[in-house]
Amino acid sequence: MKKIQLTFVFILFASLGFSQSDFTDLNNSRLNKQRQGMLVLGTWALGNMAVGAIRLGHTSGENKAFQQMQIGWGAVNLGIATLGYFSTLKVDPGAWDTYQSVQEHYKIQKILLFNAGLDVGYMLGGAYLMERGKREVKNAEQLRGFGRSILIQGAFLFVFDLSLHSILSNDNKKLKPLLTQSSIGFAPNEVHLRLTLSK
Repeated sequence: MKKIQLTFVFILFASLGFSQSDFTDLNNSRLNKQRQGMLVLGTWALGNMAVGAIRLGHTSGENKAFQQMQIGWGAVNLGIATLGYFSTLKVDPGAWDTYQSVQEHYKIQKILLFNAGLDVGYMLGGAYLMERGKREVKNAEQLRGFGRSILIQGAFLFVFDLSLHSILSNDNKKLKPLLTQSSIGFAPNEVHLRLTLSK
C-alpha cells in the first residue's frame, strides 16, 4: 500500500512539475513579447520627441503647437514604455502557479483592449480640437496643432494596442492543452486523478 501511495505522489508531483515548466515557457514568451512591444512604443516616443525638438525652433503657430504636443506625448509614452519594460524584468516567470499564469496571461490582453478604447477617445478629442480650431476663437492655431497631434498619437496607440493584443492572444490556443494535460479532483471519499503522460 505504501508503494502505491508513493507512486501516486511521485506521479502527481512529476505531472505538476511538467505542467509548471510549460507555463514557465508560456510566461517567458509573453514577457518577451511585452518587452518588444515596449521597445516599439519607446522608439516611437523618442522619435516624436527628437523630431519635435528639432522642428520646434523653426516653426510657429499651428505647427509649433503640433510639435509641442508631440514632445509632450512622447515624454508620456516614453515613461509608460520604460516602466512597462522594466516591470517585466522584475518578474520571475517560473514563480507563478497555474492560476497566476493564466490570470496574468489574460490581464495584459484586457488592459490592451481597455487602452484601445481610450485611444478612440483620444482620436475623438483630437478631432474635436481641430474642428473647434476652425472657428474664430482666440487660440485657433494652438487648438488645431494640439488636435492634429492628439489625433495622430491616438491613431498610433490604437494600432499599437490592438497589434500587441493580437500578438499576445495568439498564445491563447496554447493554454487549453496545458490546462487539460493533468487534473486532480476531490469528492467525498474520492480522489480523481487524470494524467496525460505524452505531449
